[in-house]
Amino acid sequence: MESASVSVGHAEHEHHGPPEANQSSRIDRQTLGILLFIITEAMLFGAFFSSYFFIRVVANDGPWPPDGFELPVSVAFVNTLILVASSFTMHWALESIRAGNHRGLKLGLVSTLMLGTTFLFIQINEYIHIGFSARDGAFGSIFYGLTGLHGAHVYVGLTLLAIASVRAFRGHYGPDGKDHLGVEVPGIYWHFVDVMWVIVFTVVYVL
Repeated sequence: MESASVSVGHAEHEHHGPPEANQSSRIDRQTLGILLFIITEAMLFGAFFSSYFFIRVVANDGPWPPDGFELPVSVAFVNTLILVASSFTMHWALESIRAGNHRGLKLGLVSTLMLGTTFLFIQINEYIHIGFSARDGAFGSIFYGLTGLHGAHVYVGLTLLAIASVRAFRGHYGPDGKDHLGVEVPGIYWHFVDVMWVIVFTVVYVL
């Protein structure tokens, strides 16, 4: 009788289905997920950069940019400074909530959101006044492809920051453990967006 009850108890605790996923104690699943996502996005940008250098080095015999194309380097440089500054405000927001400073978190997120929006506005304004379109030759296509791809990532980042800001004003974050992952994960993505723009600016506007 006792052995039967033991076997029934064992059957009740028996695990069915696939084994539970192993989770490292060094990194949580959300952070790992955004890091893996960033790796795939870096590969996407790499494909565009490969196309850019192919067009510039292999398929182009004249000056670069080709005649008839003039890039607003000074405007793009100011925009770069704006986006780099947004990385510092994002870092300020994360460090503030880690220290339990909710006011600093809110100010940091709102500042980052405003700087990112300003960057996107200037980028769109540049498209309006630049004087060529994506249909104007290979250079026009790759220019809009690279900068437009980055602009799309900025838009996604701003959406994540807007969600984080709303949650911050509702008091959803705290300094302990995983209470601020909703700030840290968008912050990692935003830093990636900033780094990619510095590379895009250097390759497209400077070199």
